[in-house]
Amino acid sequence: MKSIAALPLDERKVIARRGAAEVGKGYVLNLGVGISADVGNILAEEGVIDNVTMACEAGMIGGVPCALPSFGSSYNAEAVITHDRTFDIITGGGLDMTCLGLGECDEDGNINVSKFGPRLVGPGGFIDITNKTPKVVFCGTFMGKAKLKVGDGKLVIEKEGTIKKFLKHVMQITFAGQYAAEGQDVLYVTERCVFKLIGGKMTIVEVAPGIDIQKDILDQMDFTPDVAPDCKTMDPGLFSETWGNLAPKFAD
Repeated sequence: MKSIAALPLDERKVIARRGAAEVGKGYVLNLGVGISADVGNILAEEGVIDNVTMACEAGMIGGVPCALPSFGSSYNAEAVITHDRTFDIITGGGLDMTCLGLGECDEDGNINVSKFGPRLVGPGGFIDITNKTPKVVFCGTFMGKAKLKVGDGKLVIEKEGTIKKFLKHVMQITFAGQYAAEGQDVLYVTERCVFKLIGGKMTIVEVAPGIDIQKDILDQMDFTPDVAPDCKTMDPGLFSETWGNLAPKFAD
């Protein structure tokens, strides 16, 4: 595990850290491609991987799932099973949590990761996983092509992005927020803020230190989400070289 390089401090690491903060002791955790795969690196870097079992849909169980370009394999996997058996676990309710890509999101909490303009990516196991997992955490940057600076416990936007990801309606629905299972915990983690699906409504529950909620978030969206009355500031440690706030959660 010492051969796994620590991620550089940037917005992707902030998002992966915040996703990792949702992991509980003893969880069976599925990781998707993209930033969500980096959650495994964070758990390894923070020294808590012995408290969780990570998996990817390709059939790797245990160890630390690899990010691109080696997604689908794992460092030190405890077991390798066939693809179809992995989905027996998924559809049988064997997962406690999943971290998946965000792609595009709309006012109903719908997610699109399967079609972008003429480019058809396809859903893969996204639909099966999100429908059968009690805690779903979508991970992705708030805007595309933004230039950001992370450090000293805060986030600075040096140049605003040119590609909006929070739209009135997504191009294709890969996860349907309005059909989220009763009691399902659905979060949308970005480097600027964290949304939660509450009563079918996208709700901002955390905002990054250094970010103006109106100028940097609401003005960059095509819809107006709710803002939780008790909206909090994201942990400044997420935006620092050393975090260290994950291990105490697993100490009990």
